[in-house]
Parts: sequence; structure tokens; C-alpha cells
Amino acid sequence: MSAVLQPPAAVATTAAPAAAPMSPNQRAWARFRRNRIGYLSLWIMAVLLVLASGAELLSNDRPIVAHIDGRWVAPMFSNPSEKAIGGDFGTPADWTDPLVAQIVARPGNWALMTFNRHSANSIDYFSPALDPAPPSATNWLGTDSKGRDMLARLLYGFRVSIWFALALTVVGTAIGIAMGALQGYFGGRVDLVLQRLIEIWGSVPELYLLIIFASIFEPSLLLLLVLLSLWGWMGLSDYVRAEFLRNRSLEFVKAARALGLSNGQIIRRHVLPNSMTPVITFLPFRMSGAILALTSLDFLGLGVPPSVPSLGELLKIGKDNLDSWWVIVPTFVVLVVTMLLLTFIGDALRDAFDTRKG
Repeated sequence: MSAVLQPPAAVATTAAPAAAPMSPNQRAWARFRRNRIGYLSLWIMAVLLVLASGAELLSNDRPIVAHIDGRWVAPMFSNPSEKAIGGDFGTPADWTDPLVAQIVARPGNWALMTFNRHSANSIDYFSPALDPAPPSATNWLGTDSKGRDMLARLLYGFRVSIWFALALTVVGTAIGIAMGALQGYFGGRVDLVLQRLIEIWGSVPELYLLIIFASIFEPSLLLLLVLLSLWGWMGLSDYVRAEFLRNRSLEFVKAARALGLSNGQIIRRHVLPNSMTPVITFLPFRMSGAILALTSLDFLGLGVPPSVPSLGELLKIGKDNLDSWWVIVPTFVVLVVTMLLLTFIGDALRDAFDTRKG
């Protein structure tokens, strides 16, 4: 009996689909996420920015919403007069006043207060402690020399610093990109003339001008933003100029010129996207520099008005009251943590856009 040999069954093999190639930006984002410290720092900074942006919802001496004698009021957005809620005076209601507290404590009345019952400029005139007062159940981080709550001043001051740094970074980056692009793309006489003008402008004493303008005009964030933006772009323009000088001679730019694209189209579509690496990697470091600049000017008395919460002013108060550790230590911690977070993010971005790393 002969055995019938059967052909081996064909093994069905399915080739795994090839992974889609990643773009340079996707590869950079993947390298950034692999840097755990930088990625975590980005999330922490984002959470802190969101919390600080809603500082009124976290720390305020006025309720978010209140129900008084059958009527709904929103004092955080429109503070009624004391007489309107059953008091004696026609001035805006002071919700820390014991009389107003008695009105809120009546049956049927209630008020939804914030997490910290102090705003940046509120002063508790009924506190028996001398200012600056140490931490207590009422003021968790104590008060400064003017009786203002330290936790509220830190929260509002951090918001002023971080948003001022963002605005100064955006304005300075935009000017730096524009100047560097003009020098690097056109070169020749344009580059030569602009370089000499930048050297002259860079030799102007910035601090002296700040002192002069602070004595002439009323200090404000807008004035500081304009003055610091006049010099804040020069460091970045050199890197953008170098990138444009390198990219303008590459083949894809020559091909774009051969196709008849205008200089503006070539810069916007081809040269600028390939010259953004130094811009992106320097953004966190430029933000940290802007925060330090604002803090230093406020410490010297050349920054924002006293009514605006400022980390630099808290440092100055801490210097004048060295025995009040609750003023200088929390302010120092906020500045150090902010600088560290921005530094970690900047290091991660620098490594992410380093093409030598896989």
C-alpha cells in the first residue's frame, strides 16, 4: 500500500503594514516626550498657568456668588453696595466686614467664598496682629509689611510675571524673526546696513533709558513691555540670520525661485519653517529672562505700580524685613521653581530638535 504524499499546506503569511513615516516635527515631539523631566515640566507649567490665570476664582475677598434675602448676586463680577444687601452704607460691600458677615449668616442667606478669602490688595483691618504677620489660620502664608495676604500676592504676582513674560517673548520673537529674516535672506547691503544699525542700537544704555522713562511717565506693564521689547529681539535675530543665510542657498529655495515664487512666498513657505529650530528652543529661556527682568526692575522700584502684585516687590519687602521669613522664602521658592521648570522645558526642546539624536 503506497502512501500518497500530500503537498504541504501553504502557510498564509500576512506582512505587517509598514509604519507611516514620521515628519520632522513628529519626530521632534516624540523625542521631547521621551525626555520625562522636560515633558513633566511642561505639564506642570501649563497647570500653574491655568491656575494663575483664574486667580480670582481661587483667591478673592469677594464671594463668587451669594444669596441674600432671596436675591442672587455675583460680587466677584459686580459687587453690590452694602445698602443693597441690607447694610448701612452706599459704598461697595466689604465682605470681610463683621457687619456684612452677620448679614450673610442670617437664615436663608449664604455666600460661596473662594479657596483663599483674600485678594491681592485686600487688607484685613480687623486683624489684631502687627504686619508683617506670621502664617495663621486666616493668612496661611502670613502678610507682607502692608497687611496684604502673602498667598494672594504670590498667586497674582506669578500671573503678572508669567503673562508679561509670554507677551514680551512673543513681541521680541516676532521682531527678532523679522530682522533676522531680512538680513539673512537678502544679505549684501541690506545685511551690512542692518548689522551696523543693530550694533549702534545695542550700545544704547537700556537701564538708563528705563530710569528716564520711569521718572517721566507713570510706570505700567505696557510701558515696560514696549521698552524691553526695543532691545529684547537682538539676541534672537543673530540666530535667525544665520539660519536664513544657510537655507537661502539650498536647492529647494533655488527651485522655488525658478518656479517664479516671490521673495515673500519663499520666505513664508520654505525658508522660515526650516529656520525655526533656534526660535523654538530659545523660547523657554527667553521667558525666564523676561521674568527675571521684570522681577529685577520691580525690586529696584522701576517696574509696575505698587498696586500691581509683583514678585520683585515681595523680594524688596523681604529684604527690608529679614526677620519675616514668610515673605522672602515663598517668593524665592516660586521664582526658583518657575526658572527650573522653564530650564527643563528648554533643555528638552533643545534635545528634541537635535537631529543627531534618534
